[in-house]
Amino acid sequence: MERARIGSLEELERRGCLVGKVGAQPVCVFLTDGEVHAVDDRCPHMGFPLHRGTVENGLLTCHWHFARFDLSSGGTLDPWADDVRAHDVELEGDDVVVRLRPVEDAAAHHLRRLEEGLEQGLTLVTAKAVLGLMEVLGPEAGAKAAFRAGLAYGIANRSGGWGAGLTVLTAMANVLPHLEPSDRALALVHGLAFVSRDTRGRPPRFALAPLEGRAPTARLAAWYRRFVDTRSGDAAERVLATAIATASDPSEVAELMAAAVTDHLFVDGGHTVDFTNKAFEALDQLGWEEAGRVLPSLAHQTASASRSEESGAWRHPVDLPGLLARVQSDPPAAASPAEGGGGSSPRARDDAAPAELGWSILADDPAEVVAALDGAVEGGATAEELARAVAFAAALRMVRFHTQNDHGDWDVVHHAFTAANAVHQLASRAPCPALVRGVYQGAVRVYLDRFLNVPAARLPSADADGRRSGRPAERPDLEGLRSCWDQEGGVDEAGAIVFGWLRSGGDREAVVAALGSALLAEDAEFHWFQTYDAAVRQCRAWPEGSEESALVLVAAARFLAAHTPTRRELSKVVRIASRLRRGEPLYEEV
Repeated sequence: MERARIGSLEELERRGCLVGKVGAQPVCVFLTDGEVHAVDDRCPHMGFPLHRGTVENGLLTCHWHFARFDLSSGGTLDPWADDVRAHDVELEGDDVVVRLRPVEDAAAHHLRRLEEGLEQGLTLVTAKAVLGLMEVLGPEAGAKAAFRAGLAYGIANRSGGWGAGLTVLTAMANVLPHLEPSDRALALVHGLAFVSRDTRGRPPRFALAPLEGRAPTARLAAWYRRFVDTRSGDAAERVLATAIATASDPSEVAELMAAAVTDHLFVDGGHTVDFTNKAFEALDQLGWEEAGRVLPSLAHQTASASRSEESGAWRHPVDLPGLLARVQSDPPAAASPAEGGGGSSPRARDDAAPAELGWSILADDPAEVVAALDGAVEGGATAEELARAVAFAAALRMVRFHTQNDHGDWDVVHHAFTAANAVHQLASRAPCPALVRGVYQGAVRVYLDRFLNVPAARLPSADADGRRSGRPAERPDLEGLRSCWDQEGGVDEAGAIVFGWLRSGGDREAVVAALGSALLAEDAEFHWFQTYDAAVRQCRAWPEGSEESALVLVAAARFLAAHTPTRRELSKVVRIASRLRRGEPLYEEV
C-alpha cells in the first residue's frame, strides 16, 4: 500500500496534529496520550476536515455536527456519521510516515451501511450507500444490489408482509431505465426511504414453511382461495408457500393468486391487486428463485383486505355486486393471445378496438359498461386487450378530472387507474378467467368515478365532439413544465404541454423522463409513485405517437401538477450525498 512522510515527530509533538497526503488521499495524524494515530482528513458524515476537530482521550470529535470517532479504529460512536478510515503510522527516526490501510470489501461496506440506514431511517446514510454501490459495482449492478437488499429488508421487518414501501421500491426499480441517469440513484433512495418508514417500529415477519410432500396445484389453489375468503392468514400463507415450492410453472402461481384477489370485488380499494402485481414485477428483477420468500408475504394482506361488496357505494343506488354476479361465478372466456390481437397473433394487432372500448367504459349506465365488455369478449378480445381498455378508461377519468373537485378526490381516480394497470400487467403475464373478472371489476370502479368528470375538464386541443384531438401546429417546449411543478394551479397547462409535445411528434421517452424528474424532485407520497409507474407502463402499451399513449401521460402530468410543489427535502439529501462522493467541500459554501 502507499506510504508517505507527513512530517516530523517534533512538529507533531508541538502541534498535536499533522496534515498531509499519501498519494491523493488527505490524511491527518494526531498525538494523544502518547499514542500516534492517522485517519482520513475528511469526516465521512458531511466532509468537514477532521484536522479541525478536537481529540480527547483517544476520541476525535468533528466540529461541524459533532460526530465522534475512535482514533485507533476509525469507528464512529454516532451511526449517522459512518466510520472514518484509519491508517498505520510508522516512526522512522524523526519522520512520521503514514501507510494507507487497504480498503475492505467496499460493496459489503455499502450494503451494511444501507441496512443501518433502513433500520434507523437515515436517508443520508441510505443515499451514500446507494451511490457507493452504483460506483463500486457499476450503475446497473449497484442498483440491483440496492433493490435486492431493500426488498429483503422490507419483507423480513414488517409483520404484515408486503406493503406500500415495497410497492414504491419496486415501482422505482421498474422505471429506472426510463429515467435520466442522474435521477436513478434518487429513485432508489425514494423507494428505500419508503421501505424504512413502512417497517420502522413494526415487529419482524416470521415466514411459515411449506407443507412437506407434494399436493396437486388445483387442490392448493382451492385451499388458498378458501383461506383468503375466510380471512385465515396463516393458513393462506402456508398453502401459498407450498404452491410456490411445488408449482412447475410460475403462471400457475399467478393464476392461483389472481383468483383469490378477484374472488371479492375490488379488494382494499385496488391496493391488493397492485401489491400482487408488484410482487411479481419484483421477481422479474430478482428471478423466480426468490418467489418463496417474496410472494407469501402477500397472504395476510390479501386475506384481511376490505371488500367492495361490503361498501354502500357498491350496493346503492345500483346493486353492482348483483350486476357482476354472473361474471364472478362464471367469467366469460376471453380469446387467447394466439387467437386475439394482444399477443403473437396470426392477425394484425388492432389498437382501435381497445381504444374504442375504453371510451365506451365511460358510459353513465353500469349495464352499458358490462355490455360493452361482453361485446368485446364475443368479438374475440383477449384478456390483455380488455384490461388495457379499462386502464385507458381509468386514465381518461384523470384527464377529464376537473380541478373544481375536492383535491382528495384525485386519490379516487388514481386508485382506479393503478388497479387497472395491475390487472393489465397480470393479464399480460398469465391471462386467465380470474383476471377477466378483475377487468369487469375495474370497469365498474371506473363507472363509480363518473361524477368526478362532471363537469369534465376539457381535453387538450379537443375537437368539437369533445373526444378526438387534433395536432397542434407547433410543438411546445417541455421546459415549460417546470413552472407547472413550481407553483400551484398548473394542472391543465401541464396536460396541454405534454399532449402538444407528443401529438406534434415529440419523443415519448422525453416526457416519461421529464415527469420522472418532476416526481423525484418532490417529497412525494405513495400514490404519486404508483401513478407514475402505471403511466409509464400504460403509455408504452400503446403505439408511439398514438392519442391513447399521449392521453395516458397527460393523466400523469395533471396528477403531478395537482400535487406540487412540496418541500423537496429528500432530493436535496441525495444531492448532498452526490457532492460528498465527488469530494466537494460543502462546508465552504455560504
